[in-house]
Amino acid sequence: MLRSFRFCLLASGLWLLPQLQLRAAQFDLSTATVADINAAFESGALTSEKLTQLYLARIEAYDKAGPKINAVITLNTEALATARALDAERKTKGPRSPLHGVPVVLKDLYDTKDMPTSAGFLPLKNSQPTLDATVVKRLREAGAIILAKVNMDDWFGVPKPGDQSTVLGRTLNPYNAELTPGGSSGGTGASVAAVFAQLGLGSETGVSIRNPTSNNSIVGLAPTRGLIPRAGQVMTSFTQERCGPMARSVYDVAALTDIVAGFDAEDLLTITAPGRMPKGSYTQFLEKDGLKGARIGVLRDLFRKGDKHVEGTALIETAITDMKASGAIVLDDLSLGYDVFKFLDSHGGMRTNFHEAQFSYDLYFRRLGPNAVIKNMDDLVAFGDLVKPSIRKGYAEFRSLTHHADYLARRDMQESLSAQLVALMDKYKLDALVYPFKTLPPEPHLEKGLAGKDNAVSSITGLPALIVPTGYTKKENGPIAMEILGRPWSEPVLFRLGYAYEQATHRRQHPAMVPALSGEKFTY
Repeated sequence: MLRSFRFCLLASGLWLLPQLQLRAAQFDLSTATVADINAAFESGALTSEKLTQLYLARIEAYDKAGPKINAVITLNTEALATARALDAERKTKGPRSPLHGVPVVLKDLYDTKDMPTSAGFLPLKNSQPTLDATVVKRLREAGAIILAKVNMDDWFGVPKPGDQSTVLGRTLNPYNAELTPGGSSGGTGASVAAVFAQLGLGSETGVSIRNPTSNNSIVGLAPTRGLIPRAGQVMTSFTQERCGPMARSVYDVAALTDIVAGFDAEDLLTITAPGRMPKGSYTQFLEKDGLKGARIGVLRDLFRKGDKHVEGTALIETAITDMKASGAIVLDDLSLGYDVFKFLDSHGGMRTNFHEAQFSYDLYFRRLGPNAVIKNMDDLVAFGDLVKPSIRKGYAEFRSLTHHADYLARRDMQESLSAQLVALMDKYKLDALVYPFKTLPPEPHLEKGLAGKDNAVSSITGLPALIVPTGYTKKENGPIAMEILGRPWSEPVLFRLGYAYEQATHRRQHPAMVPALSGEKFTY
């Protein structure tokens, strides 16, 4: 009798049901990592074409329709065809990398040979590069799909108040439409938060990776100076400019860093990278218990005071408590012994971009070739009042930096601050320093000159920093984030700490303004 019953179960397929249930996997586009996507690819439950369709559906529903996030400048019309070709290649040859068939959005200052690169500046709206930026070339070689070029703070022009660019205008924050997504990589931040793609690239001279990462409650890396090449990227500063991987998880930021990092002969700052990168993937350092025994220093110099900072500070304090609960050894009340914010504000914020800008721009324009809309700085300033006064002023003043006292002083102060922070970490044998990126929510679109909102320590020093979400203010639903700062080339450590914190807390929440669409969640 029992044997007969078992045979009936086996014949009906019910015999296997408990085992199938145990092996069933849940897929959710809003929370899936690159690893989850590859698992679904390998099972046959998902294809690159289907994944790309899911992202295109979200862009159609939420970018120019629905809440009108308004982040996409140029949509890649060949994205689905590319996805189909990559699916066919996967079947015959296997994946090129974990990013094979995975859609990515780019801040519209990375050159793409098949789409215009505007840098947010209306006269460059139809500027068509002939070459890919180095990081774009590496993404394509890895099998990633460049899905769209997205909005950014206008690099050269003066947009209307509250707008990001003269090309596209205003991009909204998916967590609160009344708040800015942040500059200057706000389009990347909003796109990743709204789940318009799996991954994104931003960039920063000052805080333009970290500010939109914080404002949109995602994860972002401001890498060690020299880790990621910048050839084919519109940039303002040879010294400070960085390319920044941005995503909804630490895992994905690490996986994206794998692809874009490393030496490039077109950017000799990267000559320092060989020998200082891990031999395997950055994802190998991600451990759920990665905070256990880690030595974390709380840099109190970068906590702002005042009533308006109380709620944001409380979220950071909770994050530090969470790190301690996960096994970290937390050394609190660390200080460099002086007012760091005042020091950062000295000499115009210690930034070198005002001096280096025209030389950086000229380098970029020359790359565009003889048919370029703008071939050099003379062509740019010829647009007159359309161009930022600071750019025209810098071009008139700085013809050489060789003996420029103010420029050299700023560079020396950057090196000094970097050395002080590394010495502090060495003194207490720390893995990293933590502090708020900022303790204020994103400001309203028309807000100007909001004092004391963030800090430029990482960009000033060139030290790597990882931004992770810590929660939201109650009134604005404004995202707040913690910054984890490390020694040069310590990205593996930052990823380990950030991943462990992320897995222990799961602070990031999907923005309600852009809910899931049909087909984004399934079981396989």
